[in-house]
Amino acid sequence: MNHILGMKSVEQKTFLPINKIICGETIEELKKIPADSVDLIFADPPYNLQLEGELQRPDNSTVAAVNDDWDQFSSFATYDKFCEKWLSELKRIVKPSGSIWVIGSYHNIFRIGYIMQNLGFWILNDVIWQKANPMPNFRGKRFTNAHETLIWASKDKNSKKYTFNYEAMKSINDNTQMRSDWFLPICNGNERLKDDNGKKVHPTQKPESLLHRIIISSSNVGDVVLDPFFGTGTTGAVAKRLCRNYIGIEREKEYIKNAKSRISKVSPYENEALEITASKKTEPRIPFGWLVERKLLEPGTTLFDQSKKFKAKVRADGSIVSSNNKGSIHQIGAEVQDASACNGWTFWHFDVEGELKPIDLLRQKLRSELN
Repeated sequence: MNHILGMKSVEQKTFLPINKIICGETIEELKKIPADSVDLIFADPPYNLQLEGELQRPDNSTVAAVNDDWDQFSSFATYDKFCEKWLSELKRIVKPSGSIWVIGSYHNIFRIGYIMQNLGFWILNDVIWQKANPMPNFRGKRFTNAHETLIWASKDKNSKKYTFNYEAMKSINDNTQMRSDWFLPICNGNERLKDDNGKKVHPTQKPESLLHRIIISSSNVGDVVLDPFFGTGTTGAVAKRLCRNYIGIEREKEYIKNAKSRISKVSPYENEALEITASKKTEPRIPFGWLVERKLLEPGTTLFDQSKKFKAKVRADGSIVSSNNKGSIHQIGAEVQDASACNGWTFWHFDVEGELKPIDLLRQKLRSELN
């Protein structure tokens, strides 16, 4: 992972436990991490499920539920105090340009959201993870719990430069704007870690597809991703694959052993495969006149709409002229259609050996050359 570290400053490398799993209690270990040092946080805390006794199927067989000590709290007040402490540390640690994701169920997510707002986090979205294959409700006394909720927040309301790879999310979603309801399967099959007896290593292992979406959406190559409840290392495995650095905190040695083994088998993707679709807002602005200056379009060239209903000629100063008026590609495009506005880059086309091509192709060519 050294090639990833090279993308960050030397100063940062000296004090962050990059690409390591820290064995210890979350709150105490978080206190050792410097302020404003982490780009992205994913927290999958204990849910405080409040289970009473064993959960039975109709045939009286036992359901493998979460009954570990780490999920047991004596009261809501005790749980709230615990959450306030680790969330306070995370708020201190995350960069102003970073963000935090917290996942939970109906048992705890509303309490956590309340605490986060009290601490000054600025909630950006709540996201519903709709499980494609949820565990059924065996007792038949409630609706099947088919989703979990994620809260995505920035450090505070003044944090305006948090990372959000909008175009990448749109690309993942078949070129449609990503919604806040995500339909993804639970962790199963070969991805689910099991011991030698075939028993699940961790009762609430999250699917890699969920972390892939979070990390792609909210971080960039070389960023530092912190998971304060590391478990069996899903965050670390996905972060390594996507060429991000990770920091994990976990108190259970058995989980750490499995996480280390899992992450050691992961190979980072090649740099080319990690290129993310950039937001159009981040692309350099290209005036139409630049195409004329660089002779990508000669003065006197006739432009057409796609159906050849309208036409205009290119002028040396970067304007175009129709039969009635002259102006920018956008102004004349709107005027000939009697419309209030027009994207001239996609409306106007030029002739290439009898085939019409949008002038936006020339803009992209020039952008590529400039980059």
